Amino acid sequence: MNLEQITGSNFAYQHHSLERFLDDAAALGRTRLELWGVAPHFHIPRVSDAEARAVRRAAAARGLAVACLTPEQVAYPVNVASPATWLRAAGIAMFRRAAELCAELEAGLLLLTPGRGAEDEPVEAAWRRSVDAIGEIAAYAARLGVSCVLEPLQRVESNLVNDVRTLARMIGEVGVPTLGAVLDTVGMATAGDTVAGYFDVLGDRVRHVHLIDGRPAGHLAWGDGELPLAGYLAEFRRRDYRGLVTFELFGDGSYALDPRPAVERCLAAVRAAGLS
Repeated sequence: MNLEQITGSNFAYQHHSLERFLDDAAALGRTRLELWGVAPHFHIPRVSDAEARAVRRAAAARGLAVACLTPEQVAYPVNVASPATWLRAAGIAMFRRAAELCAELEAGLLLLTPGRGAEDEPVEAAWRRSVDAIGEIAAYAARLGVSCVLEPLQRVESNLVNDVRTLARMIGEVGVPTLGAVLDTVGMATAGDTVAGYFDVLGDRVRHVHLIDGRPAGHLAWGDGELPLAGYLAEFRRRDYRGLVTFELFGDGSYALDPRPAVERCLAAVRAAGLS
């Protein structure tokens, strides 16, 4: 595992221009990007193919390439497990469109989450809706040359996939070979899971990492929380993890006011923990 695996990401840049984000990512030595599909940077329901290609060219002009597209899908009304037929259909359509935009961006990964069912219905009903939807999306993306990765959510965000056990079950039931797993260190810690446990259960299905600090929740810059960064990195090295790694910074409102120092602190922290 090395610094080249760490992406630039616009998660803390929502109040800045896309150009500012790209400039900072290049200046900080990043070569690959995880692009958060959020307005105003890249609102998937309205981005055209031509606009996606323009983003790809803007990144390439700075020596950058989009490697992963992560549509906003928790705060927005996007829910592939919804009991409302129209809402579920709209969510599936959004992800299918996101897969098409991945192809235009030449991004190899599309990040998915499982959605949630109603709290007053049987979990298995929502589980089946989610499995069917993710299977449809992942199969469609695969036909476009795009692989999907599925991220568990905290219990306040989803009542379906919250830990490594349910993540492995859903990936297995979906049954699409190109579907991999996301390890999010905050989601992992809040669920009581470990890096070792993820690899023990999922092996090389772990294809994307969100590496952020927390208490244990929070999506914080490293040093603002209490999670054991050095231990995590040691386990990633032991497992020879070679996928992408992203600092998904959300937890402190000040990050969005001036995001670059928070990213710089994260890069300094992983260097101090032995990443080179």
